[in-house]
Amino acid sequence: MDNASKQSNHNVADFTVPGLKSKDADKAIQILDQRMVALIDLSLTLKHVHWNVVGPNFIGVHEMLDPQVEAVREMTDAVAERIAALGGVPVGTPGSVAERRGWSDYSLGRALVIEHLGALDLVYTGVNGDHRTAIKDLAELDPVSEDLLTGHLHDLEQFQWFVRAHLESSQGELATQGSDTEKMAARQARA
Repeated sequence: MDNASKQSNHNVADFTVPGLKSKDADKAIQILDQRMVALIDLSLTLKHVHWNVVGPNFIGVHEMLDPQVEAVREMTDAVAERIAALGGVPVGTPGSVAERRGWSDYSLGRALVIEHLGALDLVYTGVNGDHRTAIKDLAELDPVSEDLLTGHLHDLEQFQWFVRAHLESSQGELATQGSDTEKMAARQARA
């Protein structure tokens, strides 16, 4: 059973919001479910980084991450509530989230601030890129869900900008440019 089917089995309501076709609601729920899983994962990853950064600029980055964690948790809640409003069942249990996640776990443990920021840049690139795709997919299905994710993307892109400000040279070059993995981004950021 694929991830979308697993989520569809949780869609138990025989109704959705007025004016939205059930088949469109089901598609929107599947898209929103993947965004919810990504946001849960992101909030946990950010907290992990918060606990494990060391070295120069520790306190500034440590304190920068907690507001991001809280904002991402609020985004997660809003997406889960939208799923419920559409007639779906938001499932955020750890095992279910891990099952539905289509990417590997964050790969850095205790590391220098600059290494974690390099890896986080890659994490945000993935989350933000997938948010943009979801927004495009929701444009025809459900403009309300599209608008919800658009608002979230504004904040997520700002958070990535905060991270990238530590990685950018005065010439506008990004230290992590071309990185394919978190560990590669960490090495490039440190170099």
